[in-house]
Amino acid sequence: MDGQCGSGSNAKEKIRPGEGRRAIAKIFEAFAYKHERHRVFRDCMELMAIALSNAVDLRKRDEREARYLAVAKHYTREELDQFCRVLGALTIELEAGPADVLGAVFSELEIHNAYAGQFFTPYEVAKLSARMILGDAGAVRAQIERAGHITVMEPAVGGGAMVIACADALMEMQINYQQHLHVTAVDVDERVAHMAYIQFALLHIPAVVVVGNSLSLEVRDVWDTPAHILGGWSGRLARNPVQPAAAAGDELADAASASLAGQLALF
Repeated sequence: MDGQCGSGSNAKEKIRPGEGRRAIAKIFEAFAYKHERHRVFRDCMELMAIALSNAVDLRKRDEREARYLAVAKHYTREELDQFCRVLGALTIELEAGPADVLGAVFSELEIHNAYAGQFFTPYEVAKLSARMILGDAGAVRAQIERAGHITVMEPAVGGGAMVIACADALMEMQINYQQHLHVTAVDVDERVAHMAYIQFALLHIPAVVVVGNSLSLEVRDVWDTPAHILGGWSGRLARNPVQPAAAAGDELADAASASLAGQLALF
């Protein structure tokens, strides 16, 4: 996928907006004859995340490229082409409008049965919650006027529905989330963290996605979205006068810019 999803892969061929979710599910269903579905889904998410990350995050490119090759060797070229089709279908769906497409696919495939009873919040419920959390558009604009942006902390991100819904709600307020929203998102399960990272990357949401534990402050990996890197958000957050420095020894706050003053907490 990293360098393999070119024009010859037909990754976006014959899939129209509104059809992508079912198309993605059918691709994974077709793997059942040879591979365990939950493993294929996990590997596909990791390879897509690495492909997106390696386009911009030069610091981790070599390490992640090695991991990419270690995972990809378990699949044929034809099977990897199907992963490209997943990325193409997902891109089409998200171009049509923000949504937790991967969370919906995860639930549709009933992969949550293999992951200790994980369930994702339906997107319409997440969107309603996001509107309530953000509150009045005037208050949001006032915060942006003071600090230049708002920050959101999601301690159990799953596929990213709540964060995507916040971006969606800001769009309804005529606020450019790509310029005025920054997200710190955490999940203990790297598979769903990859799902969130992929969707944030494709929606160009400035975010740091942490694979770790919000309660114990354990950090196993950190994924900076393209919007975070290209938008210079590390510098923007460091210059924000209302953002205190991370406490010494607080790995989660240090690595992911968590525990920010004025953050909106999503639960």
